[in-house]
Amino acid sequence: MNKALNHLEELLVTFLMGAATLIIFVSVVHRYMAGVDIPGLQDWLLTLNFGWAQELCIIMFVWMAKFGAAYGVRTGIHVGVDVLINRLDDGMRGKFIVFGLLAGALFTGVVASLGAHFVWENGAHYAIFQMLGIDTGDNYEGPTTPDLEWPTWMVYSAIPLGSSLMCFRFLQVTWGFLKTGELPHHDHGHVDGLEDEKPPVDVNLYGMDDNLHMHDLKHPMVGDRRSGDDRRHGDAQAQENERRQNERRDNDKNGGQQ
Repeated sequence: MNKALNHLEELLVTFLMGAATLIIFVSVVHRYMAGVDIPGLQDWLLTLNFGWAQELCIIMFVWMAKFGAAYGVRTGIHVGVDVLINRLDDGMRGKFIVFGLLAGALFTGVVASLGAHFVWENGAHYAIFQMLGIDTGDNYEGPTTPDLEWPTWMVYSAIPLGSSLMCFRFLQVTWGFLKTGELPHHDHGHVDGLEDEKPPVDVNLYGMDDNLHMHDLKHPMVGDRRSGDDRRHGDAQAQENERRQNERRDNDKNGGQQ
């Protein structure tokens, strides 16, 4: 079930992005080619109406953004500031991470419930009652979009649906972290189809000397799992780099005093 939901999520985002790009491309080509005086072709192009293209693409990008946000929670692609959290001990770090994930689930759950109420009052209840053959009474039919003349409740349904999926993803990541202690991790430098180059053993990618970058090699993340030897080597390397930094700071301090 979870795999099917993952594939559906990815297919939906991919389709919306590709279709919106194609529609905008065709609309732009149509606009410019219709202004070229080509006998026969210009007359045919002028009979085509692409006034709906911009509105449709806006709707598609809104849906793509809502479901793409849920995909981002699942894969760990969202940007987060974790420099302070990674400096805490494992117990406090875990508590802060769980608190942040549950706060995200609470926020998206509230947005989903409020969005569902808005969609219902904006005409969804009228459409559902009419489809089921129930007397609509004085219920509000709801407005439509200017160009496509679609019911706006269908467009706004992206809010409760996308936010509900995002809330589920937050809870899913929280459960996975409580069970394994690992978080989703997305490597922005990785390109599918290409093999990752392994850096030399004596290079510590986290060993920055400006005291602004994280020195966190002991907390594994999903997608970046290491063997026991790699973890031990990483811990030892991190300790050695920290010792060297302390020595350099002491030397600089002593040199400044002299």
